[in-house]
Amino acid sequence: MDELVQRLSRPGLDAPVLIVSLAGFVDAGGATDLALDHLLQQLVTTPVARFDTDELIDRRARRPIMHLVDGVNTGIDDAELTVAAAQDATGRDLLVLRGPEPDYRWRRFATSVVDLAAELGVRLVCGLGAYPAPAPHTRPARVVSTATSRELADQVGHLDGAIDVPASALASIELECAARGLPAVGLWAQVPHYVAAKPYPAAALGLIDTLAEVAGLDLTSASLAPMVPPSLERIDQLVEDNAEAAQVITQLERYVDALDAADADGELPSGDELADEIQRFLGGLDDQ
Repeated sequence: MDELVQRLSRPGLDAPVLIVSLAGFVDAGGATDLALDHLLQQLVTTPVARFDTDELIDRRARRPIMHLVDGVNTGIDDAELTVAAAQDATGRDLLVLRGPEPDYRWRRFATSVVDLAAELGVRLVCGLGAYPAPAPHTRPARVVSTATSRELADQVGHLDGAIDVPASALASIELECAARGLPAVGLWAQVPHYVAAKPYPAAALGLIDTLAEVAGLDLTSASLAPMVPPSLERIDQLVEDNAEAAQVITQLERYVDALDAADADGELPSGDELADEIQRFLGGLDDQ
């Protein structure tokens, strides 16, 4: 095993799914953190491995927290990058890789992750993420994919055409998986641009449900569901007295519905234009 990884236990696992969540890249609406926190609340985990963050993290950019008691340094709370084992409600094995996205050595990190996955017999790697999108809050949160195969991408759904976007360490893991013949998929929840800075439970709900379906795991999103209506009602209240904002949301609804029906007629404004317009209407959201 690579010196980048310290093994903490050697559990016997039967074709587990590896779930990956790396903090530090885009997480619109806090959806990834919310989904993973919810997931871990329903699992009993066993530590399996720890990555050497001294080799991976720039602590001057993301400084850990020092704890002082009456002037005495009692320790440093340093973020960890760990892998833990668990089982879903029906006893199917899974692994969770969680922690800060590495600042350095992405290729070595990806190689180490996939080496560990191969050793533990992982059958599928699922990454979690969320990004701001031209989508209305009045529609269910859509989840799209990045994947190692067209079949996986089609199973989840994807953005059509060729697109260049900033990469993440998860992308490096996906490429390493593809090189080794290990299926991998990134699940990306779309969060309305105009609420991306606020918690958005609907996207977290979408991530959990899509993960369960794609990975064939028995995972419940029941405790997240009650959080969704109040958050959507709050957004409704912010726009109900603004006719222009309501009109733009209607246009976003038409835009998304046309995409879902694969029936866009070319007359709709672009999603980015709509999102920019509604952001101007709701520019004071962060102050409320």
